[in-house]
Parts: sequence; structure tokens; C-alpha cells
Amino acid sequence: MDRIDAHVHLYPPEIGANPAGWAAAAGEEHWSALCARRRKDGTPVQTFPPVDELLREMDAAGIRRAVLLGWYWNRAESATMQNRFFLECIDRHPDRLSAFATLHPGDARRAAEEICWAKDHGFTGLGELSPHSISLPVDAPAWDEIFALAGALRMPVNLHAADPLARSYRGAIATPRTYFVEAARRHPQTTFVLAHWGGGLAFEESPRGLANVWFDTAASPLMYGPEVWRRAAEGAGLERVIFGSDFPLRLYPRAEAGSGWGNFVREGESALKSAEVSAVFRENVRRLLRLH
Repeated sequence: MDRIDAHVHLYPPEIGANPAGWAAAAGEEHWSALCARRRKDGTPVQTFPPVDELLREMDAAGIRRAVLLGWYWNRAESATMQNRFFLECIDRHPDRLSAFATLHPGDARRAAEEICWAKDHGFTGLGELSPHSISLPVDAPAWDEIFALAGALRMPVNLHAADPLARSYRGAIATPRTYFVEAARRHPQTTFVLAHWGGGLAFEESPRGLANVWFDTAASPLMYGPEVWRRAAEGAGLERVIFGSDFPLRLYPRAEAGSGWGNFVREGESALKSAEVSAVFRENVRRLLRLH
């Protein structure tokens, strides 16, 4: 099956060569705390593979296409750098890679220009963004302007969501679920993809009435057991759930040194019925992003 992973991270070589050093120089301490840290046993929480290694990992996991997501950077310069890198990647591998653009909303005009640039250059959405994690209040008008422009350009917005009941981690930021529901209601023309099962919102029936809210499964094994696939089916439903891994995050750190991508695919496919597998791993995201 042509599986699609809708939540993959990738970084320019200069970041991968020295993640902590780059972050210190670039003023991206929060990113470093999350992505360049090590676990208690001394192993890294993730690796920083180049694009060629990403493609090999995709082949090994049975992933036909990956959607590259940006990060919720503290500086606009970091977002611009990552977007230009993504453009190089999707230009080189248009049959394997798609991309969402990232941005910093501190300068509204610059953010709008970056969104329009991304649309003009074939990016299919915005994100991963996290209004709660950067130095701009979640109620700042800039966020509503960004969401409205995304809706007008038909670019889905991926938002980081954390479950308050799941296992915590260093650098975690609270993301109240009410914020996402209110944003979706204020912007009915904008499609929101709430990462990480929507911080648990996907397990509830309440989002069924929000036709513009979708969910991805990123990093699920680090927070939940395999039973969550059925919980989502019984809660919000699987019609708007899309597979996402959070690669290159190590999903099974106690069991394997690699990303665990293939094991996560097998976990999901074992928990779902045949038609559900096709929907979650391919058809839903093709419909969302209008992929052929």
C-alpha cells in the first residue's frame, strides 16, 4: 500500500551537524530542550538524518510519501531557513516528499509574505505551529490573521497539542484543548490538523461536530499503548485521522535504537480493520492535501 506519513521532521545539515551549538547561536533554546536533549540513560531523543537517509528509512518502513513539517521556532529567521531547505527537498524528490511551511507571527507582514511564498512554491500547508510555545500570546490577533489567510489559501494548519493526562517530558508546554476548539469555531473555513491525537481530543465524541478539525497520530507510542487506535475510532472517529510518526523521534527508546517507524506502522495496521488502514494511512491525507 502507498502509505503516507503526514508528520515528519527534517533539518538542514548545519543543524544536524551540531544541534545544541546551532540552537545556542540561533536563540532557539526551547527547540534544543526538546529535540537536542538526551534521555536519562544518555541516549538522544532523536537523530538528525540527511534527506537521503530519510528516503532510505521511508523505504524500510513502507512509506511512499512523507509530509515534512516545520517547527514552532522562536525566530522568524529560523523558520525561513527551514522553509528554503524544504523547498530544495521537495524540488529534488517531488514524488516522495511534500512540505508544510513554518513561520513566526511576530511580524504580521513578514508572516503573511512567507505564507504566500510557500503557497506559490508548492507547499501544501502550515505547521507544525504551537501558539502556546513561543513568545507571542495565544490570543494575539496575529494568530487569527494567520489562520484566516491559511483558510483563504486552502492550506491546512498543523498545531502541536499535548495531552495533560499523558506522560510528561522536559520542555513540555500545556496546550488547553479549549483553545483549539475555539480557534476552529472562529475559522470554519480553515482546516486544522491537531497533532498527537489532538492532545487526547481525538478520543472524545465532542469533535465530531467540528468538520474542519483533523488529527494526526504523531509520537503516539511515547504516550499511549496500541489501544488508542480503537479509542479514536469510538471517539471522534477515524474519518479525519491521518497517520503521522514524528520521525526522527525515537518512538520505542527502550526497545530499539532507531526511530521505530516500521514498528509504529505495524502497530497501527494491527489495531485497525482493513478499510480503516487504507483510510488512516493513505486515503484521508490524500483527500486532505489533494494528493494524486
